[in-house]
Amino acid sequence: MSAEKSPKSAGGVARAKSLSPDKRREIAQKGVQARRALAAAPKATHGSADHPLVIGGTEMACYVLEDGRRVLSQRSLQAGVGFSRSGGKGGARRIVQFLQALRDKGLEIDDLIERADRPILFKSTTGVSVVGYEATILADICDAVLEARNKGYLLASQEHIAHQCEVLVRGFARVGIISLVDEATGYERDREKNALAKILESFVAKELQPYMKTFPSEYYEELFRLRGLDYPPENPRFRPQYFGLLTNDIVYERLAPGLLNELKKQSTKDEKKAHLHRRLTQEIGHPKLREHLASIVTAMKLSTNYGDFISKLNRLHPRFGKTVPLDLREEDRGD
Repeated sequence: MSAEKSPKSAGGVARAKSLSPDKRREIAQKGVQARRALAAAPKATHGSADHPLVIGGTEMACYVLEDGRRVLSQRSLQAGVGFSRSGGKGGARRIVQFLQALRDKGLEIDDLIERADRPILFKSTTGVSVVGYEATILADICDAVLEARNKGYLLASQEHIAHQCEVLVRGFARVGIISLVDEATGYERDREKNALAKILESFVAKELQPYMKTFPSEYYEELFRLRGLDYPPENPRFRPQYFGLLTNDIVYERLAPGLLNELKKQSTKDEKKAHLHRRLTQEIGHPKLREHLASIVTAMKLSTNYGDFISKLNRLHPRFGKTVPLDLREEDRGD
C-alpha cells in the first residue's frame, strides 16, 4: 500500500492537472533552459559559505571563479548593505529598485544599476548553483548610498543601510592600509619569497596533464599581425620558432614567479616534448593561464605593433624579477 501524499505534494499534482498542455510545455521548457544555464555556468575554484569574508562584523560568502572573477553571493551582498537575505530574482530586483530610486532623486549611477541588474549564475565548489555579483560592486554600492545620504536622498527607514555601508567602508580602509604598509616596507616581497614554493606547487602539476586547447586562435592571429606576418599562414600548423621564445616571455615569465624555470625543469622528466601548459595544474594553473591570455589578447588588439604591445604588457603584467630574457631580441624586450 502506498504512503499517503502530503497536502503540499497533493496540491502540486492537482495544480499540474489543472494546467493546459501549452502551460505544462512552457514550464517544462523553462526547466530545461534553467538546467542548461547551470551546466554552462562558471564554477568556483575557491570559496565556501562556511568560510565567509568578515568585515565590520558582517559575514559574506565569497568565491573566486575559474575565470578569476571574485564574487559575493547575492544574499551576502544584500546582508552586507543592510537588506534582508531574500533570494532569487526578487532579491536581485530589490537591489536594482533601491538604486533606481536613488537615481530618480538625482544620483548619477546608471552604470552601477546596469551591473546590479546582471547577477552572475555560477556553481559553488560543491556544484550547488549560486547567484552572485562581482565583489567590487559592494564598494560601489556603499559609495552610492553614502553619497545619497550626504545629499539627503535617503528616507528615515533607510538610514540603517547608510550606517551599514559606513561600517563596511571603514573595514575596507583597514584592510587596504595593511596592504599599503606591506608594500611600502617591502614585507610584501619577502612574504612572496617565502610563499614561492607554495605558489609553484599550486601551479605546477606532478604529472603531465591531458592535452586541451588552451591558447585561443586570437592569440596567434594577433601575434602574427603584430609581427607583420600574414594570417592565416599557408600551412595552418606554421608557427615561427621564435614565437616560442616570445610566448615564454609574454605568458610564462609573467604568470607566476619562477614558473617558467620550474615548468622547464619538470618537462625534462617527459619522454616526449610536450606543451608547457600541460604541466599546469587544473585547479589553479590552467584557470590563471586562461585569465592571463584573455588580458594579453585584449592588449594585443589595442596595440599597433609589437613594440607598442610589449610596452603595454610591461605595464599591465610586468615580468617577475628584474631579469629580461637574454634570448629575446633587443627590440622585443620593451622598456
